[in-house]
Amino acid sequence: MDKNNPGRFVSRLTRDTLALILAGGRGSRLHELTRWRAKPAVHFGGKYRIIDFPLSNCVNSGIRQVGILTQYKAHSLIRHVQLGWGFLSGNLGEFVELIPAQQRTGGSWYQGTADAVLQNFDIIRRHDPAFVLILAGDHIYKMDYGNMLAAHVEKGADITVGCIEVPLAEASAFGVMSVDAEGTIVAFDEKPEAPTAIPGKPERALVSMGIYIFDTEALFQQLQSSWENPDTDHDFGRNIIPDALAAFKVCAFHFTDGSSGDNSYWRDVGTIDALWKANLELIGVSPELNLYDREWPIWTYQAQVPPAKFVFDDEGRRGMAVDSMVAGGSIVSGSPLRHSLLFSGVRVHSYCDIEDAVIFPDVDIGRRCIIRRALIDRGCRIPPHTTIGCDPAADRARFRVTDGGVVLVTREMLGQGYHDQ
Repeated sequence: MDKNNPGRFVSRLTRDTLALILAGGRGSRLHELTRWRAKPAVHFGGKYRIIDFPLSNCVNSGIRQVGILTQYKAHSLIRHVQLGWGFLSGNLGEFVELIPAQQRTGGSWYQGTADAVLQNFDIIRRHDPAFVLILAGDHIYKMDYGNMLAAHVEKGADITVGCIEVPLAEASAFGVMSVDAEGTIVAFDEKPEAPTAIPGKPERALVSMGIYIFDTEALFQQLQSSWENPDTDHDFGRNIIPDALAAFKVCAFHFTDGSSGDNSYWRDVGTIDALWKANLELIGVSPELNLYDREWPIWTYQAQVPPAKFVFDDEGRRGMAVDSMVAGGSIVSGSPLRHSLLFSGVRVHSYCDIEDAVIFPDVDIGRRCIIRRALIDRGCRIPPHTTIGCDPAADRARFRVTDGGVVLVTREMLGQGYHDQ
């Protein structure tokens, strides 16, 4: 590293990096929310889509060459990126490039995360990066990838894996790794039934975040080996990383807040319960994920809409919101909101009682509705006098009720046609 100018060292690395965001997954654990949209296109945080978080991390980190690999029902994702992410300058070599599945290397669609990258390796070669940053398009977090790149180069790594600590009981859902004293990964096991604990921390495990930095040549060699092996899942966690341990220096980068050594904020919002909870966490006085951080803004496409409005101030008919977030274009008419998050363009009519609700854009809630612990999908029209979240048996007959008791409501469940995307 240039000890006199570390910032210039990092900026040189980020300029030589191509980021590839894997955004082709369905996200089946989100059930009806991803019936008509890919998981990275799911709404989050009042005005964003999940894809905005890795994209914003790239731009804020100084990585301005980004490819988004799409496959499953990508129309709303593509449209969102086209509308909101066209501000990078092609004249300066900056881009956010949509790369749909094209059967470029044969007759099949993407067969796994590694296969998605392999099928587009000619595109990677054309951009000629020194490093390739592989990102999942379906996680919520803020991260300066420049720090991870600097650690990758300083350690002389061929491959670096972003990692966090999780409770051992939860580790089976992730790739679990063991490292030596220098941070070199010596074992990597994808979603093991019996995860290995961190030495000295018997209740914790070190797991992959699905973030990988490769020297380009190391990536090419591993993908070529995967291509030539008929008995592989073509997956980074199951095949590429474990197989690389014998031939390459593979290091772990622990994603911490830098002061306490604790994990920084990172959420896998892969279930309805997790998505609902992560949205409502934003309402807290000092949430772990600060959307108001001007030094690390989350960029997105936002329609030009007026400010949110609250009307009527009569006893029993008061438009108000307490411990809530309400996006622009919404009108709350004579109803109280408590601990809820409303996306843009939501209309709440009078005499409703709404609490612990996440309401996606353009929802219309009729008069005298009661809504508790619910996630309402985009474009729903909730009829007057509807009760949601109070009677589990009645809710299960009409909607989806999760193990955590959250009620998911979609247009199709209401008999109102297909999802708005």
